Amino acid sequence: MRAIVTVIGKDRVGIIADVCSLLAKNGVNVLDISQTVMQEYFTMIMLVEKPDEGLAFDELSRLLDDAGREQGLSIRIQREEIFDAMHRI
Repeated sequence: MRAIVTVIGKDRVGIIADVCSLLAKNGVNVLDISQTVMQEYFTMIMLVEKPDEGLAFDELSRLLDDAGREQGLSIRIQREEIFDAMHRI
């Protein structure tokens, strides 16, 4: 299953490493990544692939949300098909 992960927060060293490490520990592969810093704010969007086995999607979402709160970031994951449906013209 493919999904979109978004990360937003105050810029600091190690955000990409922290998020990618958490995803890797849970068997999630990063397919594409785009990030930028706008003034002091870090923004990142990732296309990821989660295997059907392993951690359930809802559990992964909660894990990312909890990690984001601990780090002062907003980390969200959304299924690719829902993301696409929401952004169709």
